[in-house]
Amino acid sequence: MPFANLKVPAGTLTPESKKILIDAVTDAYGKVYGDQARQNALVIVEEVADGGWGLGGNVLTAEMLGRH
Repeated sequence: MPFANLKVPAGTLTPESKKILIDAVTDAYGKVYGDQARQNALVIVEEVADGGWGLGGNVLTAEMLGRH
């Protein structure tokens, strides 16, 4: 079963945009592995709390990313 775990900053996606991401990843698996994979693709969208990101040893916040 194809599996994708997408991590995004909390509060940055609407339910509609999450659906778009899930559909896009599912479609990509289907294009690569065929329709059987599309039917069994598991896609998880996880929202990471503010301050739960790190890049190069630095904690990133919404304020630092210009989303305050």
